[in-house]
Amino acid sequence: MTSTVPALGTRTAEGSALQAVLLDMDGTLVDTEGFWWDVETEVFASLGHTLDDSWRHVVVGGPMTRSAGFLIEATGADITLAELSVLLNDGFEQRIGRDLPLMPGAARLLAKLSAHEIPTALVSASHRRIIDRVLKSLGPQHFALTVAGDEVPRTKPHPDPYLAAAAGLGVDPARCAVVEDTATGVAAAESAGCHVVAVPSVAPITPAVRRTVVASLEEVDLTFLRGLMTQMR
Repeated sequence: MTSTVPALGTRTAEGSALQAVLLDMDGTLVDTEGFWWDVETEVFASLGHTLDDSWRHVVVGGPMTRSAGFLIEATGADITLAELSVLLNDGFEQRIGRDLPLMPGAARLLAKLSAHEIPTALVSASHRRIIDRVLKSLGPQHFALTVAGDEVPRTKPHPDPYLAAAAGLGVDPARCAVVEDTATGVAAAESAGCHVVAVPSVAPITPAVRRTVVASLEEVDLTFLRGLMTQMR
């Protein structure tokens, strides 16, 4: 877990119960979920295997240990999990080095959160080496804290990453708004006790208690996030 700027403690926005905003990365802020699948397809093709498109919904949003392990088992590829993880991370770094599109509304939302000094953390199942590359495009100044999937004992769908982020910021998870794009990430945030805004990328997500579903980040602003906290009272 790495802090990119000094932690902001328990400071809250005036007149709001919102204490912090915790944001997923792939598929939420950057349009990269398709990149991962493309890289997985290319790597397994080089190993002599073709991936079934139906597997994409199985591996999306999860930790690399789960997705890579599933693909090894499903294909019978002769490669270890450690070897495959290196190939996938290398391939992904090459892809984002060529192009890294932000999701619609992402730049505006980050700018607003920074302008209003809302403590914000980036919480991803991706490894630290990937997060640090993506931060160059997102702007590290927007995040008080970043949590990578290889820095916590258990990554998503377990609550550990979001609990670590809340603890690092010195805030109550119940007063955090989490923005996620996959069921795996939503499960992690809800297990941590956070209110979730789901912006589905690959697979549908249904609304639920403490879970609001929107079509795009363009629908999410500070008023919207503060409103979620008000509804919880």
